[in-house]
Amino acid sequence: MIVVTGAAGFIGSCLIRKLNDERFFDVVAVDDFSNKDKAPNLEGKRISAKVHRDEFATWLKQNHRFVQFVFHIGARTDTTEMNTEVFDRLNLNYTKTVWSLCIEYGLPLVYASSAATYGAGELGYDDNESVIDQLKPLNPYGVSKNEFDKWALKEEKRPYFWAGLKFFNVYGPNEYHKGRMASVIFHAYNQIQKSGEMKLFRSHRPDYKDGEQKRDFVYVKDVVEVCYFLMHNRQDSGIYNLGSGKARTFLDLAKNIFYALDKKPDIKFIDTPTDIRDTYQYFTEANMKKLASIGYDIPFHALEQGVEDYVQNYLVPGKYL
Repeated sequence: MIVVTGAAGFIGSCLIRKLNDERFFDVVAVDDFSNKDKAPNLEGKRISAKVHRDEFATWLKQNHRFVQFVFHIGARTDTTEMNTEVFDRLNLNYTKTVWSLCIEYGLPLVYASSAATYGAGELGYDDNESVIDQLKPLNPYGVSKNEFDKWALKEEKRPYFWAGLKFFNVYGPNEYHKGRMASVIFHAYNQIQKSGEMKLFRSHRPDYKDGEQKRDFVYVKDVVEVCYFLMHNRQDSGIYNLGSGKARTFLDLAKNIFYALDKKPDIKFIDTPTDIRDTYQYFTEANMKKLASIGYDIPFHALEQGVEDYVQNYLVPGKYL
């Protein structure tokens, strides 16, 4: 059995598709399953059990001898949520529980961290574990992820293999349910189809022109490839960046969506909403040398490739991965 938490969500459901494609069908899906908008993410996928996240500890106690690997992808990911109690419960303490269970039952663990831990990038974007204590995330979500990373690194007892993956700006199929937290590509596609134009956030800093804010956009198909690699290479525990390794401007992103739709770019700028303006990241770029150093050599999708595949093969026909 392979356990995937957050199974009905964006990355979790794409990971299950990857596992199924690789002939792994004894997959245990862990989630709360209450959001009906997520239900299509699991349609057509082969899983052997659904377990509510609140029942997972009890289930694992009874079934741990059958489990080979745990992917803990589930988390509260709303970067605008200010209620720290929610993040303490779902991101920090729940992940501590999963970690402890994996130690108790001798199970390998991959868990989702986030590039939100890097804050404004004052210390760069290197997955150097010695600086994690010094990082200053810009919102409670990023704080919750960094607090767990810090806690894990200080623990004397750890799973025999573990990896924390700092996801950068992940985009791709199966994010239809995410609302405001869906990728810029998803929102841009819908804007373009509705109005023929796309609105980008204006720069509120003098050192960046409008639309030239840069992010490391990483295609979800690349994310699940890395997860699959780690399932089979359990020697180098630690915290790893997971981005494309290449920062691209929002203008690049926008133009490629228009090109994928065979439309002439029509881009306008709007003010960044005040509730996220002070915590908005103007640049992110994953240093991917650490993952490469443990043998990962599969090329990542260039932005052009990922956007074209996502738009033409999933968004336009309304398909899921």
